[in-house]
Amino acid sequence: MAASPSSDSSIWPKTFAGLTGAWLGVSLVKFGNPVILDRLVESPRGFWEMVFNPWPVAWGYWMLSVLVISGAGVVRFKTSAPRWLVALPMVWFVWQLVAATQTVDVQLTNATLLHFAACNACFYLGLFALSRVRQMTWFWNFLLLGFAWVLWMGLCQHFGGLEATQQMIYQQPNWQQLPPEYLMRMASKRIFSTLVYPNAFAGAILLLLPASLAVVFKMTARLGNVVRGVLVGSLAYAGLACLFWSGSKSGWLIALALGLFTLLRLPLTRQVKLGVVIAILAVGLAGFFVKFSGYFHRGATSVSARFEYWRAAWEITKSHPVLGSGPGTFSVAYKKIKAPGAEMTRLAHNNYLEQASDSGVLGFFSFAAFVFGSLAVLYRKLNVDLIRFGVLAGVLGWVAQGFVEFGLYIPAIAWPAFLFLGWLLGGNEIDNHKWTKYAGAHA
Repeated sequence: MAASPSSDSSIWPKTFAGLTGAWLGVSLVKFGNPVILDRLVESPRGFWEMVFNPWPVAWGYWMLSVLVISGAGVVRFKTSAPRWLVALPMVWFVWQLVAATQTVDVQLTNATLLHFAACNACFYLGLFALSRVRQMTWFWNFLLLGFAWVLWMGLCQHFGGLEATQQMIYQQPNWQQLPPEYLMRMASKRIFSTLVYPNAFAGAILLLLPASLAVVFKMTARLGNVVRGVLVGSLAYAGLACLFWSGSKSGWLIALALGLFTLLRLPLTRQVKLGVVIAILAVGLAGFFVKFSGYFHRGATSVSARFEYWRAAWEITKSHPVLGSGPGTFSVAYKKIKAPGAEMTRLAHNNYLEQASDSGVLGFFSFAAFVFGSLAVLYRKLNVDLIRFGVLAGVLGWVAQGFVEFGLYIPAIAWPAFLFLGWLLGGNEIDNHKWTKYAGAHA
């Protein structure tokens, strides 16, 4: 089905796309904490706190409300996406509401439900509104601006900013009374930019770097090869360097897998692909073990801690298989059953197991069916343009990291992921150039 004529002739679809991109860019910079910790975020006082401090997530909800209203002039409710897939996010959210009736912590559950409602709104906004916009330049410009700021903050932390912040904190009276999680994060040499901690920063890079590289490559088509290469290369360096300095082990391996996934889609001969795959695997895995050999020598403590979290999530699921302990309440249930001496955590570090422990088996299956069902449908449409392929690669990275992290509960990561899924599933509503043809023309 072709896009609505208004998508080409009217300024409003472009404006809506720009507002959407700006909102996601702001979310990356300002809403990088898990929603269950939002009560610890104070409203900024003064200009510089407004610029550099996180904002309460309620501000993001108000912005999203304005965005939903502004999308009324663009939205079209007809879609070629499978109806069962379109309904699944709503089924998942309705079950969260049901599970909330038996929660063990009303405050945590209410914060989580508001966030999940925003995730749902993002998905349907992408499916029924953003996918109708043909000219996406403003969307990508604003989103790239936010992503560039996040990468810049990460680079600044690596090149002295993190150390300066540490010194400033240690000079404050009673600094030992600050939250233990914050002190632990600040004591590390790993960068985290505007996100809650380094692995979350890695998750944002995995989600957004592939699409950002595709956008910059496509937008610089009229420039000379040298200038184009510098721009794309600079972005790739910034993203991969920040991923490296975040110290995320899973991020490294997922990025390696995404690189291979992309390579296998290039129009190259089988022999060339095989040679490059072997070379990338050899270099990537060798670099991984050299970089993290000391970590594994010390016993891989974070890995063993995650196994403890996952064991606890399974135990909670078995105890509450229907409704779970309530959305966002893993920490409450975990505290009662964790092994003596085990590290405390607020989230299960696994999006899928946390759905099972928080909202029961149906919560797990509805969320998992939505995520993996979307990937299965989108896999059949891989031959789309370069930017859509980059977006799909980023979403695949988000899905993969969900097995070891909690990106679902961080607005800066979850909101763009849900919107991208909706946008991709609604992609049949406009005409696209084949990505393989595009890649071949620019090889």
